This record gives sequence, C-alpha cells and structure tokens, in this order.
Amino acid sequence: MPSVGLGLLGCADIAIRKVLPALTPESGMRLVAVASRTPEKAKEAAARFNTRAVTGYQELLTDPEVEAVYIPLPPALRAPWIRAALDAGKHVFAEKPLTTNAQETAALAARASASGLTLMENYMFVHHAQHEYVRTLLSEGAIGELRTMQAAFTIPPRPPTDHRLDTALGGGALLDGAGYPIRAAQYFLGDDLTVLGASLRRSAPDAVDTAGAALLRTATGITAHITFGMEHFYVSRYQLLGTKGQITVDHAFTTPADHRPVIRMDHQNHQEQRTLTPDNQCANTLTRFATAVRTGTPTDIATSVAQSRIVEAIGNAAAR
Repeated sequence: MPSVGLGLLGCADIAIRKVLPALTPESGMRLVAVASRTPEKAKEAAARFNTRAVTGYQELLTDPEVEAVYIPLPPALRAPWIRAALDAGKHVFAEKPLTTNAQETAALAARASASGLTLMENYMFVHHAQHEYVRTLLSEGAIGELRTMQAAFTIPPRPPTDHRLDTALGGGALLDGAGYPIRAAQYFLGDDLTVLGASLRRSAPDAVDTAGAALLRTATGITAHITFGMEHFYVSRYQLLGTKGQITVDHAFTTPADHRPVIRMDHQNHQEQRTLTPDNQCANTLTRFATAVRTGTPTDIATSVAQSRIVEAIGNAAAR
C-alpha cells in the first residue's frame, strides 16, 4: 500500500519526542509537513525530521499532500481542530482525550463516520502484544474466572507551566492519566461499565484535579478499581484477580520499545513469571492508523466514545 502523507498540527513534546521518531517506512506513513503558529518552532521541527515547515494550522489543512493530520494540542484545543480537519477531508490521529466532554467526542466520531474518514485516538498501549497475551491467558482459564481488576497510572508532580495544570486547556488528572486505567478496564471487561463511585482531589476549588479513584462494574458484577494522579510516585500497572489466581503487569501503559514485559501469575502455592519479547507500541499504533486510512478498517473510536462517557460519569460521581 502507498504510504499515507501525514501532517503534524502543533509541535507538542509528545509528537517530537515519541511519535514522529516512530514514523518509519514500515509504519505506512510519511511526514510531509509540520505546522506551528510560531514559524521558528515549525522550522526547527521540520529541520529535525527533514520535512516542510508550515506557519499556521489552517494552511496545513489546505495542503494537498497532507492526507491525514496528527493533532497533539492540549485537550481543550483539540476538538475545534479535529472538526476543521475532518471538514477539510483529512483523516485524523489525535492525542487523548479527543475532547473534554462526551457529547463532543460522540459528535466528532459521527462526523468522521459520515464523511468516510478515519478518526483515531492515540492510546498506544492497547497495541502492545503483552496485553493480547494476557487476554489469551484469561480465555484459557489461567486464573479461573475473573472477579475483579485494579489498574493504576500515577506520575510525579508536573512543572507549573505544564498544560495539565491549566483548567483553561483541559488539564487535570481525570482527563489526562485516568484514561489509561479506564481503557485497561474496557480492554478486559468491555465498554459497558457503570460508575459506582468516585473521588477527585483538588488543592483549591478552582484548581485542576490532581488525583482520583473510581469503582466501575460490569453488568455481570465484575468490578474494576482505578487509581490515577499526577503528584505521586510513578506507577503503571494492572492486576486481574480470578477464582484461582492473579495476573500482574507492571510498566503496562507507557512501555518503552526495548522493554521485555514480565507477566506475573500468582497461584495458591506458587508464583510464575513469563518474560515476553519487546514490542513497539508506538510503531504498532501508527501502522494501525495507516491501515485504517488505506483499507477503511474500523478503529476503536466506539471505545473512545464509551470512555468519554465513563470519564464524564466519574466527574459527576465525584461532584456529588
């Protein structure tokens, strides 16, 4: 298949540091332009990745060589530019969360579908082979019947200028880090999850939430306890507890490409560790997006819409 011409809309750190370096020929995409509102930023990024610099986002959307755009802008700024990109006939690969509310996420998903365009949210970890391996263990009854799971993603305090601390930009731990454990719960339990209760921590009434937890449940009674925060020791883990054992996965969400995952299984009288081969979740994600663009294969956008409703329900439950 011919490679997809990709344009970068906004020179965010995650794009420069993680995503663009993974744009190899094997990914099925090629970088054709980078856009910033600041000409110097665009030129610097373009020189680093040997591509064209564009000043202003709208100019990128009118570029005929750009078939798809990657949007890593802060959460509150994403929705208008996702909409503008779709209206310009571009496929969209955007950072998480797609928007700051469930209604807008659903509307953008419907807009993409109606236009025959691909819209994909950048949750890389679900494309890492270790999680499919764990799902296979569950289906084979390695820990009996699944009863409950715990998932946590916490990071150390951010610098004062970080957009995650800015309410106007859609900051807060719920919109940022909570997505990982929520998506893990959806990955293993499905999208039909009810929020039983939740708590969010703020340093002041008008400040962003910096920590939180929630209890989710499936229709059949399997529960998921999720923890998230950005003033913590770094944790990236989930545990699945069954009737005959438990599975634990560390380094679960932001797994480096050279990391050898270790799947730990605890049983009544023994513990087993299985070491897997490294996998590049970023490259896998880009390949998945390129394939969807070229073949029309559905992405997991329906799961993104469901997740946005869960996030909103957690916020509402915490406010009671």
